[in-house]
Amino acid sequence: MKKSTRSIVQFLLLLAFGILMIWLSLRSVAPYKNDVISAFKGADYFWIIISLVISLISHFLRAYRWNYLLNPLGHKVGLLNSNCYVFICYFANYGIPRMGEISRCTLAAKYDKVPFEVALGTVITERIVDTLVFVVITVLTLCLQFSNLIGMANKYIFEPAASKFNDLSQNPIKFAIVISVVVILVGGFLFFRKKLAALFKGKFGNIIKGFGEGVGSIRKMEKPFMFVLLSFLIWACYFYSLYFCFLALKGTAHLGQSEALTLLLFGTFAVIFSPGGLGVYPVIFQAILVSTYSIDPVSAFALPWLSWGSQFILLVTLGVISLIVLPIINRSKDVVS
Repeated sequence: MKKSTRSIVQFLLLLAFGILMIWLSLRSVAPYKNDVISAFKGADYFWIIISLVISLISHFLRAYRWNYLLNPLGHKVGLLNSNCYVFICYFANYGIPRMGEISRCTLAAKYDKVPFEVALGTVITERIVDTLVFVVITVLTLCLQFSNLIGMANKYIFEPAASKFNDLSQNPIKFAIVISVVVILVGGFLFFRKKLAALFKGKFGNIIKGFGEGVGSIRKMEKPFMFVLLSFLIWACYFYSLYFCFLALKGTAHLGQSEALTLLLFGTFAVIFSPGGLGVYPVIFQAILVSTYSIDPVSAFALPWLSWGSQFILLVTLGVISLIVLPIINRSKDVVS
């Protein structure tokens, strides 16, 4: 299968999954249709605007932070260009997950002559640092919301897994099939391990080298403390952007920062597993708000759609504007084809 065909199939599958999640979310509140409409009409959109302003600050900080990785490698991206790249990155991720990072590096190579492999290496470094910050958030959430998280884990993971295991143990045929699949996967990995190792040599050598330069750039930074500080500030913006959405609805205004941490944790997973969190984000939020925090179904439905929907409109708008503006502000440059 060609790469372009594979990308189209992946996009269609993820889009279909997102639409299915949206349908399930809408179906769950169908009996409360009039109440849902009233909730959206009665929401205090002042807090949604505050949330969007904080979100904009996070995007600016991400664009600003990038040069802390590029400068030690002899490259610099103008702040206006960098912000446009970030907006286009988020916009593209609504189509195919991780496509935004490719777009960002491609644009940096085109307009600022940053080698694609080096740019991608720095983006990977950003993701590594963001992952470490996310781990800190996860640990903090576990400390503050341990009983609630254990309850969710028992309800949605451990109890269903135990039930499935009991079913398998009582059905020798199913158990044999599962064991066979595991053996085939392990055997396939062992059989093809040499071919997999070969991928890291030859024609991919330059790419791996570029990755190494990008990841190694964090050791060459003059101000590594500032880079780490900016990373935490970006996540703080994500947190407060979500938190202020609570205040927009009477049914969620009483929720505090501990609850915001939990929702930020699971919301991040939703964004990872579907294009921009399409469909999955509202379903996860709705389930947690109703089952864990006893929020009424109407507010539990309205909150994630206000939070996710406002971000979606913002990033699509800024992404499209950036696509139009970039060629104009860089028209005097000798751009790379």
